[in-house]
Amino acid sequence: MNRLLNRNDNVAILLAGIFSGIVGMGVARFVFTSLLPDMLDDFLTLTFAGILAALNFAGYMGGSILSVFIKDINQKVILYRIGIVLCLLTTILLGLTTNETLWLISRIIAGFGSAMLFVVGSAIVMTKLTFENKTKAMGIHFSGIGFSILVTDLVSRAVLSSGYTWQNSWIVLTIFGAVLSCYCWYILCFDKEVHQKVVKHKFDFSLFNLYVILLIMAYFTEGVGFVVQATFLPDIINSLEGLEGYGNLTWTLVGIAGIPSSIIWLRLAHKYGSINIIMIALLVQVVGILIPALTNNIVLNLLSGILYGGTFIGLVGLFMNLGGKLSQKNPVVLMGALTTSYGVGQVIAPLYSVALTHHYGNYNMALYVTAAIVVGGILLLMIAKKLETVRN
Repeated sequence: MNRLLNRNDNVAILLAGIFSGIVGMGVARFVFTSLLPDMLDDFLTLTFAGILAALNFAGYMGGSILSVFIKDINQKVILYRIGIVLCLLTTILLGLTTNETLWLISRIIAGFGSAMLFVVGSAIVMTKLTFENKTKAMGIHFSGIGFSILVTDLVSRAVLSSGYTWQNSWIVLTIFGAVLSCYCWYILCFDKEVHQKVVKHKFDFSLFNLYVILLIMAYFTEGVGFVVQATFLPDIINSLEGLEGYGNLTWTLVGIAGIPSSIIWLRLAHKYGSINIIMIALLVQVVGILIPALTNNIVLNLLSGILYGGTFIGLVGLFMNLGGKLSQKNPVVLMGALTTSYGVGQVIAPLYSVALTHHYGNYNMALYVTAAIVVGGILLLMIAKKLETVRN
């Protein structure tokens, strides 16, 4: 028990990092997807849900880009704590009001808060850990994304199955998030002000050769591939004939599959090459995207959730790991470009998805378009791989 209360113990740091993921990515982001079917039945329209999702991802993109340029770790602790407050306030607001304007404001602020908890929080975790091999330890930390989906989904379902409403779920989730946040607040800080030697690099735009530009474009396609199912998957499954009510089970499987995915994919990349493994992961994701559009078989559609959860977290790690290698000790511009590209994909995808769904009366065309865009990312990486071969 003493270890868990020791701010400088690696186990406590990793646990606080996972809790940060649950609060920032789960409570403030992904549980919206879990509760979406109930909110659509009672309050939300599909169009408004898509707008809310786009705003949430826009807020997250803004926070992520800001975090790239904040180098002082003491400032990051302050931003991290601001993020905790923002995530909790914007979550309880959804349980207390159905004012659409407040919901719009809430979701974009929640996205920013999520970035502070997860992106900035990850930087604090990385700084505090004392392992010799921090890469493997960060793989454990990133499993928090999978836990964030699983845990918040189970909490929200427990509330709903007890006869309470989706509004009650938001309130319970706020309380749950506040309890976890107390631990994060205590552990993820420093006993005294940290003095770091910050190395300032000039913006080196020579990094942006054709190979890197193709990588950035491919990451945009993954932003698209990630967000459609991240926003609508339970409702997509529930809309299939004979699968009404299975949406939440599929979302639970997303969380379970996501827990080990980053560790597995990064190990494969180390062995077989980043570009090769990214292409395979994208192809697996395409299969998961297409399954609900092609069949209402229950086993295959549950598998679609596993394929999605097993790829999207790993792909973020794969792209960012490769970007870090290519940045030549000057990561600010390249990481910012990658994050922006991914974020733009996240913002666009919910908007075209709801437009296509309204026009065709189901999610099929949105899934086909999304799959085609991700396939485009694979093709871009195939070209990049040929360029890499020529260079070498």
